[in-house]
Amino acid sequence: MAYDIIVIGSGPGGYPAAIRASQLGLKVAIIEKESLGGICLNWGCIPTKALLKSAQVYEYVKHSAAYGINATGTADFSAVIKRSRGVADKMSKGVNFLMKKNKIDVIMGYGKIKSKGQVEVTAVDGSKQIVESKYIIIATGGRSRELPNLKQDGKKVIGYREAMVLPTQPKSMIIVGSGAIGVEFAYVYNSMGTKVTIVEFMPRAVPVEDEDISKELEKQYKRIGIEIMTSASVESVDTSGATVKALVKKQDGSTITLEADIVLSAVGVVANIENIGLEENAIKTDKGRIVTDKYQQTNVPTIYAIGDCSPGQALAHVAAKEGINAAEHIGYAEKKYNHLPDPVDYNNVPGCTYCTPEIASIGYTEKAAKDAGYEIKVGKFPFMASGKASAAGATEGFVKVIFDAKYGEFLGAHMIGANVTEMIAEVSVARKLEATAHEILNAIHPHPTMSEALKEATAAAYGEAIDM
Repeated sequence: MAYDIIVIGSGPGGYPAAIRASQLGLKVAIIEKESLGGICLNWGCIPTKALLKSAQVYEYVKHSAAYGINATGTADFSAVIKRSRGVADKMSKGVNFLMKKNKIDVIMGYGKIKSKGQVEVTAVDGSKQIVESKYIIIATGGRSRELPNLKQDGKKVIGYREAMVLPTQPKSMIIVGSGAIGVEFAYVYNSMGTKVTIVEFMPRAVPVEDEDISKELEKQYKRIGIEIMTSASVESVDTSGATVKALVKKQDGSTITLEADIVLSAVGVVANIENIGLEENAIKTDKGRIVTDKYQQTNVPTIYAIGDCSPGQALAHVAAKEGINAAEHIGYAEKKYNHLPDPVDYNNVPGCTYCTPEIASIGYTEKAAKDAGYEIKVGKFPFMASGKASAAGATEGFVKVIFDAKYGEFLGAHMIGANVTEMIAEVSVARKLEATAHEILNAIHPHPTMSEALKEATAAAYGEAIDM
Protein backbone atom coordinates (compact mmCIF):
# COMPACT_ATOMS: atom_id res chain seq x y z
CA MET A 1 0.00 0.00 0.00
CA ALA A 2 1.20 3.54 -0.78
CA TYR A 3 -0.22 4.82 2.52
CA ASP A 4 -1.28 3.42 5.86
CA ILE A 5 -4.21 5.86 6.08
CA ILE A 6 -6.05 8.09 3.64
CA VAL A 7 -8.29 10.74 5.17
CA ILE A 8 -11.04 12.08 2.90
CA GLY A 9 -11.72 15.64 4.04
CA SER A 10 -9.51 18.12 5.94
CA GLY A 11 -12.04 19.72 8.28
CA PRO A 12 -11.90 19.81 12.11
CA GLY A 13 -12.18 16.02 12.19
CA GLY A 14 -10.05 15.13 9.20
CA TYR A 15 -6.88 17.11 9.82
CA PRO A 16 -6.57 16.11 13.53
CA ALA A 17 -7.06 12.47 12.48
CA ALA A 18 -4.27 12.82 9.94
CA ILE A 19 -1.92 14.53 12.40
CA ARG A 20 -2.55 12.00 15.18
CA ALA A 21 -1.98 9.12 12.76
CA SER A 22 1.29 10.68 11.64
CA GLN A 23 2.35 11.14 15.28
CA LEU A 24 1.85 7.40 15.73
CA GLY A 25 4.27 6.69 12.90
CA LEU A 26 1.73 5.91 10.18
CA LYS A 27 2.11 7.14 6.60
CA VAL A 28 -0.80 9.46 5.86
CA ALA A 29 -2.39 11.30 2.95
CA ILE A 30 -5.31 13.71 3.17
CA ILE A 31 -7.67 14.43 0.27
CA GLU A 32 -9.43 17.81 0.10
CA LYS A 33 -11.68 19.05 -2.70
CA GLU A 34 -11.72 22.73 -1.77
CA SER A 35 -9.71 24.37 1.04
CA LEU A 36 -7.66 22.90 3.87
CA GLY A 37 -9.56 23.22 7.14
CA GLY A 38 -12.90 22.33 5.60
CA ILE A 39 -16.15 24.15 6.30
CA CYS A 40 -15.29 24.98 9.94
CA LEU A 41 -12.15 26.97 9.25
CA ASN A 42 -13.25 28.46 5.94
CA TRP A 43 -17.03 28.89 6.11
CA GLY A 44 -18.17 27.99 9.60
CA CYS A 45 -16.75 28.14 13.11
CA ILE A 46 -13.86 30.55 12.56
CA PRO A 47 -15.13 33.22 10.12
CA THR A 48 -18.49 33.44 11.90
CA LYS A 49 -16.68 34.16 15.17
CA ALA A 50 -14.76 36.92 13.40
CA LEU A 51 -18.07 38.42 12.25
CA LEU A 52 -19.50 38.13 15.75
CA LYS A 53 -16.46 39.88 17.23
CA SER A 54 -16.81 42.77 14.79
CA ALA A 55 -20.48 43.03 15.74
CA GLN A 56 -19.57 43.02 19.42
CA VAL A 57 -16.94 45.74 18.96
CA TYR A 58 -19.51 47.88 17.13
CA GLU A 59 -21.93 47.35 20.02
CA TYR A 60 -19.22 48.56 22.40
CA VAL A 61 -18.70 51.68 20.29
CA LYS A 62 -22.43 52.43 20.19
CA HIS A 63 -22.68 52.07 23.98
CA SER A 64 -19.25 53.46 24.90
CA ALA A 65 -20.79 56.24 27.01
CA ALA A 66 -21.92 53.60 29.50
CA TYR A 67 -18.21 52.94 30.15
CA GLY A 68 -17.35 56.62 30.54
CA ILE A 69 -15.88 56.89 27.05
CA ASN A 70 -17.23 59.09 24.28
CA ALA A 71 -16.66 57.31 20.97
CA THR A 72 -18.51 57.35 17.68
CA GLY A 73 -18.22 55.19 14.60
CA THR A 74 -20.04 53.43 11.82
CA ALA A 75 -19.95 49.85 10.67
CA ASP A 76 -18.14 49.30 7.37
CA PHE A 77 -19.91 46.15 6.21
CA SER A 78 -17.46 45.29 3.45
CA ALA A 79 -14.49 45.75 5.84
CA VAL A 80 -16.17 43.47 8.38
CA ILE A 81 -16.60 40.78 5.71
CA LYS A 82 -13.00 41.29 4.52
CA ARG A 83 -11.64 40.85 8.05
CA SER A 84 -13.63 37.64 8.50
CA ARG A 85 -12.27 36.19 5.25
CA GLY A 86 -8.75 37.20 6.26
CA VAL A 87 -9.05 35.30 9.54
CA ALA A 88 -10.34 32.23 7.70
CA ASP A 89 -7.53 32.37 5.14
CA LYS A 90 -4.92 32.62 7.90
CA MET A 91 -6.33 29.55 9.65
CA SER A 92 -6.43 27.54 6.41
CA LYS A 93 -2.78 28.39 5.77
CA GLY A 94 -2.07 27.24 9.33
CA VAL A 95 -3.50 23.80 8.52
CA ASN A 96 -1.29 23.66 5.41
CA PHE A 97 1.73 24.34 7.65
CA LEU A 98 0.64 21.56 10.02
CA MET A 99 0.38 19.12 7.13
CA LYS A 100 3.95 19.88 6.08
CA LYS A 101 5.22 19.80 9.65
CA ASN A 102 3.72 16.35 10.20
CA LYS A 103 4.84 15.01 6.79
CA ILE A 104 1.29 14.43 5.57
CA ASP A 105 0.74 14.37 1.81
CA VAL A 106 -2.06 16.68 0.67
CA ILE A 107 -3.90 15.59 -2.48
CA MET A 108 -6.31 18.21 -3.84
CA GLY A 109 -9.42 16.82 -5.51
CA TYR A 110 -12.67 14.96 -4.93
CA GLY A 111 -12.20 11.62 -3.20
CA LYS A 112 -14.36 8.56 -3.89
CA ILE A 113 -13.79 5.11 -2.42
CA LYS A 114 -13.29 2.56 -5.20
CA SER A 115 -12.57 -0.39 -2.91
CA LYS A 116 -11.60 -0.89 0.71
CA GLY A 117 -7.98 -0.10 -0.23
CA GLN A 118 -8.37 2.43 -3.04
CA VAL A 119 -9.59 6.02 -3.37
CA GLU A 120 -10.13 7.69 -6.72
CA VAL A 121 -9.25 11.38 -6.70
CA THR A 122 -10.72 13.70 -9.34
CA ALA A 123 -8.82 16.97 -9.69
CA VAL A 124 -10.36 20.31 -10.67
CA ASP A 125 -9.21 19.81 -14.27
CA GLY A 126 -11.04 16.46 -14.43
CA SER A 127 -7.95 14.28 -14.31
CA LYS A 128 -8.15 11.20 -12.10
CA GLN A 129 -5.70 9.18 -10.05
CA ILE A 130 -6.01 6.14 -7.80
CA VAL A 131 -4.44 6.37 -4.34
CA GLU A 132 -3.96 3.22 -2.31
CA SER A 133 -4.11 2.78 1.44
CA LYS A 134 -4.69 0.07 4.03
CA TYR A 135 -7.17 2.21 5.97
CA ILE A 136 -9.58 5.01 5.00
CA ILE A 137 -11.13 7.64 7.27
CA ILE A 138 -14.19 9.39 5.82
CA ALA A 139 -14.42 12.98 7.08
CA THR A 140 -16.55 14.57 4.38
CA GLY A 141 -18.54 16.85 6.71
CA GLY A 142 -21.89 18.43 5.95
CA ARG A 143 -23.59 21.28 4.15
CA SER A 144 -26.55 23.60 4.64
CA ARG A 145 -29.83 21.67 4.66
CA GLU A 146 -32.22 22.76 1.92
CA LEU A 147 -35.97 22.50 2.49
CA PRO A 148 -38.23 21.65 -0.48
CA ASN A 149 -40.26 24.84 -0.03
CA LEU A 150 -37.19 26.99 0.62
CA LYS A 151 -34.87 26.46 -2.33
CA GLN A 152 -31.64 28.43 -2.08
CA ASP A 153 -30.73 30.54 -5.11
CA GLY A 154 -27.62 32.04 -3.48
CA LYS A 155 -28.93 35.58 -3.96
CA LYS A 156 -32.26 36.20 -2.26
CA VAL A 157 -32.62 32.87 -0.49
CA ILE A 158 -29.23 31.98 0.93
CA GLY A 159 -27.38 29.56 3.22
CA TYR A 160 -24.68 30.27 5.78
CA ARG A 161 -21.88 30.47 3.19
CA GLU A 162 -23.52 33.31 1.29
CA ALA A 163 -24.42 35.04 4.59
CA MET A 164 -20.70 35.44 5.28
CA VAL A 165 -19.84 37.14 2.02
CA LEU A 166 -22.83 39.27 1.02
CA PRO A 167 -21.63 42.15 -1.20
CA THR A 168 -23.84 44.69 0.57
CA GLN A 169 -25.61 44.80 3.89
CA PRO A 170 -29.33 44.02 3.58
CA LYS A 171 -31.80 46.40 5.19
CA SER A 172 -33.95 43.48 6.29
CA MET A 173 -33.51 39.74 6.70
CA ILE A 174 -35.74 36.78 7.52
CA ILE A 175 -33.88 33.93 9.20
CA VAL A 176 -35.55 30.52 9.08
CA GLY A 177 -34.43 28.46 12.07
CA SER A 178 -33.22 29.52 15.51
CA GLY A 179 -30.43 27.03 16.10
CA ALA A 180 -26.84 28.15 16.54
CA ILE A 181 -26.42 29.34 12.93
CA GLY A 182 -29.68 31.26 12.95
CA VAL A 183 -29.26 33.15 16.23
CA GLU A 184 -25.58 33.91 15.58
CA PHE A 185 -26.29 35.54 12.22
CA ALA A 186 -29.32 37.29 13.73
CA TYR A 187 -27.05 39.01 16.23
CA VAL A 188 -24.42 39.94 13.62
CA TYR A 189 -26.82 41.54 11.19
CA ASN A 190 -29.06 43.16 13.80
CA SER A 191 -26.09 44.82 15.50
CA MET A 192 -25.09 46.45 12.22
CA GLY A 193 -28.59 47.78 11.57
CA THR A 194 -30.38 45.09 9.57
CA LYS A 195 -33.99 44.47 10.63
CA VAL A 196 -34.06 40.77 11.55
CA THR A 197 -37.02 38.43 11.95
CA ILE A 198 -36.48 34.81 13.03
CA VAL A 199 -39.04 32.17 12.08
CA GLU A 200 -38.84 29.00 14.20
CA PHE A 201 -40.93 25.87 13.65
CA MET A 202 -40.62 24.69 17.27
CA PRO A 203 -42.44 26.33 20.21
CA ARG A 204 -39.31 28.14 21.42
CA ALA A 205 -36.03 29.57 20.19
CA VAL A 206 -32.85 27.47 20.45
CA PRO A 207 -35.11 24.45 21.00
CA VAL A 208 -32.34 21.98 21.92
CA GLU A 209 -31.45 24.09 24.96
CA ASP A 210 -32.98 24.10 28.44
CA GLU A 211 -36.31 25.95 28.50
CA ASP A 212 -34.96 28.67 30.80
CA ILE A 213 -32.19 29.40 28.29
CA SER A 214 -34.74 29.78 25.50
CA LYS A 215 -36.82 32.22 27.54
CA GLU A 216 -33.80 34.33 28.40
CA LEU A 217 -32.52 34.51 24.82
CA GLU A 218 -35.97 35.44 23.53
CA LYS A 219 -36.16 38.21 26.15
CA GLN A 220 -32.69 39.56 25.28
CA TYR A 221 -33.32 39.42 21.53
CA LYS A 222 -36.64 41.20 21.89
CA ARG A 223 -34.82 43.90 23.89
CA ILE A 224 -32.40 44.58 21.03
CA GLY A 225 -35.11 44.57 18.37
CA ILE A 226 -34.94 41.05 16.92
CA GLU A 227 -38.41 39.61 16.31
CA ILE A 228 -38.83 35.87 16.95
CA MET A 229 -41.86 34.01 15.61
CA THR A 230 -42.11 30.56 17.20
CA SER A 231 -44.46 27.71 16.27
CA ALA A 232 -44.32 29.09 12.74
CA SER A 233 -43.17 27.78 9.38
CA VAL A 234 -42.25 29.29 6.01
CA GLU A 235 -44.64 27.70 3.53
CA SER A 236 -43.29 29.34 0.38
CA VAL A 237 -41.15 32.22 -0.87
CA ASP A 238 -41.67 34.57 -3.79
CA THR A 239 -38.42 35.95 -5.22
CA SER A 240 -39.88 37.47 -8.39
CA GLY A 241 -39.81 41.05 -7.13
CA ALA A 242 -37.13 43.35 -5.79
CA THR A 243 -37.52 41.75 -2.35
CA VAL A 244 -38.42 38.30 -1.03
CA LYS A 245 -41.93 37.60 0.20
CA ALA A 246 -42.23 34.71 2.62
CA LEU A 247 -45.60 33.14 3.40
CA VAL A 248 -45.49 32.16 7.08
CA LYS A 249 -48.00 29.83 8.71
CA LYS A 250 -48.68 30.43 12.40
CA GLN A 251 -49.63 27.92 15.09
CA ASP A 252 -53.35 28.74 14.77
CA GLY A 253 -53.28 27.99 11.05
CA SER A 254 -53.45 31.60 9.92
CA THR A 255 -50.82 32.98 7.55
CA ILE A 256 -48.86 36.19 7.26
CA THR A 257 -46.59 37.46 4.49
CA LEU A 258 -43.21 38.77 5.58
CA GLU A 259 -41.09 40.85 3.23
CA ALA A 260 -37.30 41.29 3.35
CA ASP A 261 -34.22 41.79 1.19
CA ILE A 262 -32.82 38.36 2.08
CA VAL A 263 -34.06 35.05 3.47
CA LEU A 264 -31.38 33.02 5.28
CA SER A 265 -32.14 29.33 5.57
CA ALA A 266 -30.59 28.11 8.83
CA VAL A 267 -32.40 24.81 9.33
CA GLY A 268 -29.37 22.67 10.07
CA VAL A 269 -26.90 20.62 8.08
CA VAL A 270 -27.03 17.46 6.00
CA ALA A 271 -24.14 15.00 5.71
CA ASN A 272 -22.01 14.87 2.55
CA ILE A 273 -22.28 11.15 1.84
CA GLU A 274 -23.46 11.12 -1.77
CA ASN A 275 -21.15 9.87 -4.52
CA ILE A 276 -18.27 8.93 -2.23
CA GLY A 277 -18.46 5.19 -2.85
CA LEU A 278 -20.61 4.04 0.06
CA GLU A 279 -23.10 1.99 -1.95
CA GLU A 280 -20.45 0.40 -4.16
CA ASN A 281 -18.59 -0.83 -1.07
CA ALA A 282 -21.69 -1.81 0.95
CA ILE A 283 -20.92 0.72 3.70
CA LYS A 284 -24.01 0.98 5.86
CA THR A 285 -25.89 4.24 6.41
CA ASP A 286 -28.90 5.18 8.53
CA LYS A 287 -30.95 8.38 8.46
CA GLY A 288 -28.44 10.11 6.23
CA ARG A 289 -25.35 9.26 8.29
CA ILE A 290 -22.69 6.54 8.03
CA VAL A 291 -23.17 3.87 10.71
CA THR A 292 -20.15 3.45 13.01
CA ASP A 293 -19.25 1.66 16.23
CA LYS A 294 -17.82 3.33 19.34
CA TYR A 295 -14.40 3.54 17.68
CA GLN A 296 -15.78 5.17 14.49
CA GLN A 297 -15.35 1.92 12.54
CA THR A 298 -17.90 1.21 9.81
CA ASN A 299 -19.16 -2.26 8.93
CA VAL A 300 -16.13 -2.46 6.61
CA PRO A 301 -13.35 -2.90 9.22
CA THR A 302 -10.68 -0.87 7.40
CA ILE A 303 -12.97 2.10 6.76
CA TYR A 304 -13.87 4.65 9.45
CA ALA A 305 -16.22 7.65 9.48
CA ILE A 306 -16.03 10.75 11.68
CA GLY A 307 -17.64 14.15 12.11
CA ASP A 308 -20.86 15.37 10.53
CA CYS A 309 -21.15 12.35 8.22
CA SER A 310 -21.29 9.97 11.24
CA PRO A 311 -23.98 9.66 13.95
CA GLY A 312 -22.61 11.96 16.70
CA GLN A 313 -23.41 15.64 17.27
CA ALA A 314 -22.48 17.83 14.30
CA LEU A 315 -19.91 19.86 16.23
CA ALA A 316 -16.29 20.63 15.38
CA HIS A 317 -14.93 19.47 18.74
CA VAL A 318 -16.82 16.18 18.44
CA ALA A 319 -15.34 15.63 14.98
CA ALA A 320 -11.83 16.34 16.30
CA LYS A 321 -12.16 13.81 19.13
CA GLU A 322 -13.68 11.21 16.79
CA GLY A 323 -10.84 11.74 14.32
CA ILE A 324 -8.19 11.27 16.98
CA ASN A 325 -10.00 8.17 18.25
CA ALA A 326 -10.15 6.67 14.76
CA ALA A 327 -6.41 7.27 14.26
CA GLU A 328 -5.59 5.74 17.63
CA HIS A 329 -7.82 2.72 17.00
CA ILE A 330 -5.98 2.11 13.74
CA GLY A 331 -2.69 2.69 15.55
CA TYR A 332 -3.68 0.06 18.12
CA ALA A 333 -4.51 -2.44 15.36
CA GLU A 334 -1.14 -1.74 13.73
CA LYS A 335 0.70 -2.04 17.08
CA LYS A 336 1.70 1.62 16.97
CA TYR A 337 -0.40 2.52 20.03
CA ASN A 338 -0.54 0.49 23.23
CA HIS A 339 -4.19 0.81 24.27
CA LEU A 340 -7.65 1.39 22.87
CA PRO A 341 -8.88 4.99 22.80
CA ASP A 342 -11.52 6.19 25.24
CA PRO A 343 -14.80 6.27 23.25
CA VAL A 344 -16.63 9.58 22.96
CA ASP A 345 -19.22 10.16 25.69
CA TYR A 346 -21.91 11.89 23.67
CA ASN A 347 -23.76 12.87 26.85
CA ASN A 348 -20.78 14.93 27.97
CA VAL A 349 -20.27 17.10 24.91
CA PRO A 350 -20.36 20.88 25.45
CA GLY A 351 -22.65 22.79 23.11
CA CYS A 352 -21.76 26.43 22.44
CA THR A 353 -23.63 29.18 20.63
CA TYR A 354 -21.68 32.40 20.11
CA CYS A 355 -24.43 34.97 19.87
CA THR A 356 -24.65 37.76 22.45
CA PRO A 357 -25.39 36.74 25.13
CA GLU A 358 -23.49 33.49 24.55
CA ILE A 359 -25.07 30.11 25.29
CA ALA A 360 -23.25 27.03 26.61
CA SER A 361 -24.69 23.75 27.83
CA ILE A 362 -23.77 20.19 28.67
CA GLY A 363 -25.54 17.09 29.92
CA TYR A 364 -29.19 16.82 30.91
CA THR A 365 -31.67 19.68 30.70
CA GLU A 366 -34.01 19.98 33.67
CA LYS A 367 -36.83 18.33 31.73
CA ALA A 368 -34.60 15.52 30.41
CA ALA A 369 -33.30 14.77 33.90
CA LYS A 370 -36.83 14.49 35.26
CA ASP A 371 -37.91 12.37 32.28
CA ALA A 372 -34.96 10.06 32.97
CA GLY A 373 -36.32 9.46 36.47
CA TYR A 374 -33.87 11.52 38.50
CA GLU A 375 -34.87 13.36 41.65
CA ILE A 376 -32.98 16.58 41.15
CA LYS A 377 -31.63 19.69 42.80
CA VAL A 378 -31.51 22.80 40.62
CA GLY A 379 -29.54 25.95 41.30
CA LYS A 380 -29.42 29.19 39.38
CA PHE A 381 -27.16 32.21 39.76
CA PRO A 382 -27.88 35.43 37.82
CA PHE A 383 -24.96 37.41 36.42
CA MET A 384 -26.71 40.49 37.79
CA ALA A 385 -25.30 39.38 41.16
CA SER A 386 -21.75 38.88 39.81
CA GLY A 387 -19.19 41.56 40.61
CA LYS A 388 -17.12 40.77 37.50
CA ALA A 389 -20.21 40.86 35.26
CA SER A 390 -21.23 44.23 36.72
CA ALA A 391 -17.74 45.65 36.19
CA ALA A 392 -17.78 44.40 32.60
CA GLY A 393 -21.25 45.77 31.94
CA ALA A 394 -22.47 42.29 31.01
CA THR A 395 -25.07 41.37 33.60
CA GLU A 396 -27.48 39.58 31.27
CA GLY A 397 -28.11 35.88 31.82
CA PHE A 398 -27.38 33.23 34.41
CA VAL A 399 -25.81 29.87 35.20
CA LYS A 400 -28.14 26.95 35.90
CA VAL A 401 -26.91 23.64 37.32
CA ILE A 402 -28.67 20.32 37.82
CA PHE A 403 -27.61 17.64 40.31
CA ASP A 404 -28.94 14.24 41.29
CA ALA A 405 -30.49 14.78 44.73
CA LYS A 406 -29.46 11.35 46.05
CA TYR A 407 -25.76 11.23 45.17
CA GLY A 408 -24.92 14.76 44.07
CA GLU A 409 -24.03 13.60 40.55
CA PHE A 410 -23.47 16.55 38.19
CA LEU A 411 -26.22 15.95 35.65
CA GLY A 412 -26.03 19.11 33.58
CA ALA A 413 -25.25 22.81 33.30
CA HIS A 414 -26.86 25.52 31.19
CA MET A 415 -25.42 29.01 30.85
CA ILE A 416 -26.34 32.20 29.04
CA GLY A 417 -24.21 35.30 29.32
CA ALA A 418 -20.86 36.84 28.46
CA ASN A 419 -17.97 34.36 28.00
CA VAL A 420 -19.97 31.30 29.08
CA THR A 421 -18.55 29.34 26.14
CA GLU A 422 -15.21 29.57 27.96
CA MET A 423 -16.75 28.56 31.31
CA ILE A 424 -18.45 25.36 30.18
CA ALA A 425 -15.15 23.43 29.92
CA GLU A 426 -14.98 23.25 33.73
CA VAL A 427 -18.24 21.31 33.77
CA SER A 428 -17.04 18.97 31.02
CA VAL A 429 -13.93 18.09 33.04
CA ALA A 430 -15.91 17.84 36.30
CA ARG A 431 -18.41 15.43 34.78
CA LYS A 432 -15.63 13.40 33.15
CA LEU A 433 -14.04 13.00 36.57
CA GLU A 434 -17.45 12.20 38.11
CA ALA A 435 -17.27 15.21 40.42
CA THR A 436 -20.21 15.81 42.74
CA ALA A 437 -21.82 19.03 43.93
CA HIS A 438 -19.75 18.76 47.12
CA GLU A 439 -16.50 18.88 45.15
CA ILE A 440 -17.64 21.85 43.05
CA LEU A 441 -18.53 23.73 46.23
CA ASN A 442 -15.17 22.98 47.83
CA ALA A 443 -13.08 23.87 44.78
CA ILE A 444 -11.94 27.48 45.24
CA HIS A 445 -13.04 29.66 42.32
CA PRO A 446 -11.10 32.92 41.76
CA HIS A 447 -12.67 36.29 42.54
CA PRO A 448 -13.76 38.35 40.72
CA THR A 449 -14.55 36.13 37.75
CA MET A 450 -17.57 35.07 35.76
CA SER A 451 -16.68 31.47 36.65
CA GLU A 452 -17.68 32.09 40.27
CA ALA A 453 -21.25 31.85 39.01
CA LEU A 454 -20.87 28.08 38.62
CA LYS A 455 -19.95 27.66 42.28
CA GLU A 456 -22.69 30.05 43.38
CA ALA A 457 -25.32 28.25 41.30
CA THR A 458 -24.21 24.99 42.90
CA ALA A 459 -24.48 26.58 46.33
CA ALA A 460 -27.97 27.81 45.46
CA ALA A 461 -29.04 24.26 44.62
CA TYR A 462 -28.16 23.27 48.19
CA GLY A 463 -29.43 26.39 49.96
CA GLU A 464 -25.91 27.69 50.62
CA ALA A 465 -25.70 30.68 48.27
CA ILE A 466 -23.62 33.58 49.61
CA ASP A 467 -23.98 36.32 46.99
CA MET A 468 -27.70 36.19 46.26
